[in-house]
Amino acid sequence: MPWFRKKKQPKPVRNEPRPSSVPEGLWVKCDGCRETIYSRDVAENLRMCPECGYHFRVTARERIAMLMDAEPAEELFAGVQPVDPLEFVDTQAYEDRLRIYAERTGEPEAVVVVRGQLDAMPVVVAAMEYRFMGGSMGSVVGEKITRAAELALAEKRSLVVVSASGGARMQEGVLSLMQMAKISAALARLREAGRPFLSVLTDPTTGGVTASFAMLGDLNIAEPGALIGFAGPRVIEQTIRQSLPEGFQRSEFLLEHGFLDMVVPRGRMKATLGRCLRHLAG
Repeated sequence: MPWFRKKKQPKPVRNEPRPSSVPEGLWVKCDGCRETIYSRDVAENLRMCPECGYHFRVTARERIAMLMDAEPAEELFAGVQPVDPLEFVDTQAYEDRLRIYAERTGEPEAVVVVRGQLDAMPVVVAAMEYRFMGGSMGSVVGEKITRAAELALAEKRSLVVVSASGGARMQEGVLSLMQMAKISAALARLREAGRPFLSVLTDPTTGGVTASFAMLGDLNIAEPGALIGFAGPRVIEQTIRQSLPEGFQRSEFLLEHGFLDMVVPRGRMKATLGRCLRHLAG
């Protein structure tokens, strides 16, 4: 009878992947040398590859921790929150996007501003958060960086802005675009008063951020290998129908063609900024 027959167990498929016993996130693959590296080694090396020096992207708060002195920096303007004046909807409502990114990153917006000491120099530092909507510049980003410049002017501090952005935020339309002029005007007042402004450009810095405050520093300093430009290389190639030079829009290319003052590895960035501030601030 059929129910007395011995049922054959299905044979395991040889090519079926076995569950990994290695904890997730233990290793990271370098986009520079393609080596697989122990994540802790990367973290201990300021998020740089110990093999080739490739600079991984870091969060705004990691950046602030790398630049500021040991005493706790005071966060500023945390209460400035984004709104949706245009009631913008594309594939998703703008309000929903803001909520999702806030939950995902733990930040209410794409910039963090602090006041404290950098290499014993009194500064206001604004660091952009690329994980929040690609570090796009909306009205809150513009307002917080403008306030940072105004506070540096009032308290006779130096200003440092670390850019990491895809440009202006389309969900806010002209309200986003006007931030370019708004921040630039605040920086002009800072320059008239003789207060130093250092612009640090990291991977990537593009669009309206590059076209405004990111290139207005008394010194424009970039990390190695950072993508910096207005339009992306693919858009430029499609527009001019020509192949671009090797390394086009990378830090080293821009330094060679006079768009940057320095390219500084992350491990020397704090000391370099401190030395520049001491020189510019007298």
